[in-house]
Amino acid sequence: MIKLHYSPTDASMTPHIILEALGLPFELVLVDRSINAQKSAQYLALNPNGTIPTLQHGELVLFETAAIACYLAELQPEAGLIPPANTPERGAFYTWMFWLANTFHAALMPYFYPERWLDAGNDAGAAQVKMHAQQRIKPLLQILDDALAQGGRDYLLGEHLSVADVYAFMLCRWTRNFAGDACAPARDWPHIRPYLERILALPAVQRVYATERIEAPFI
Repeated sequence: MIKLHYSPTDASMTPHIILEALGLPFELVLVDRSINAQKSAQYLALNPNGTIPTLQHGELVLFETAAIACYLAELQPEAGLIPPANTPERGAFYTWMFWLANTFHAALMPYFYPERWLDAGNDAGAAQVKMHAQQRIKPLLQILDDALAQGGRDYLLGEHLSVADVYAFMLCRWTRNFAGDACAPARDWPHIRPYLERILALPAVQRVYATERIEAPFI
């Protein structure tokens, strides 16, 4: 049995959607962030980073969102959520997955956790960090919007959904509360908005939204 250690709307949303899309049997294990359960000795024994998500599959324990997403897609390659190995499409897939994990995801962290880069109590500094984080995200959203504009593609790799799209969807949703001149939310970009709406409409995504009790704005 697959166990997904998750917290609603956290980075675990990506593997949660993938599991639903693949129809694999799995169990959700709530990690209660309100009591810092992700920093408990029990959880750290699984994931020494103290981050969410963590996936257990038999004796295997995985962390890092991109790694879990790729592993799950490989369990059912016939579902088409990952391109065949040794193809140009697989190469493009790797580019997007590493960009999402190492560039987009990483750039969002100062916006949500500015205190990690500052001394305690530096509220003015925290506001500056959040603003600069939004400014850093703006050209990244432009890259994504430009990619989707090429040939009017439905998804990052063309006509077919991949786990890279699920990951991108989640990260774009995290910009939903952006405000001011630094950067507009992803949904305000002309080619990203229909892309997000297309993914939001998928039954697997709707099931996850219901389970995690996600409220508006949905994207």
